[in-house]
Amino acid sequence: MSAAVDDELWSAVGDPIRRRMLDLLLADGGGTATTLSERLPVTRQAVAKHLLVLGRVGLVHVTPSGRERLYRVDEAQLARAVAQLSAVGAAWDARLQRIKRIAEAIQRRNQER
Repeated sequence: MSAAVDDELWSAVGDPIRRRMLDLLLADGGGTATTLSERLPVTRQAVAKHLLVLGRVGLVHVTPSGRERLYRVDEAQLARAVAQLSAVGAAWDARLQRIKRIAEAIQRRNQER
């Protein structure tokens, strides 16, 4: 399981501002650092730095648009991130079920005494 998880990708989406940026870009079909900064509680410069992080892991792609740069979410990379999260969740669900079965077995043994 751990070999399939991309730590850089998860580090990038671990920040709440970057997750909100992805939400906005998905909802709007794209955006610029300026348009994003108008809707987020951070400066345009901070937005630009967050976009660089998202770009490094392939979650956003940039296209020049006049004096601005238009950012769009790479939906295939986002789907890959979602699949990784689902796999991690399933592995933890299985672990928790095993722990539950062990705890129930211990409880039954204690009740039989």
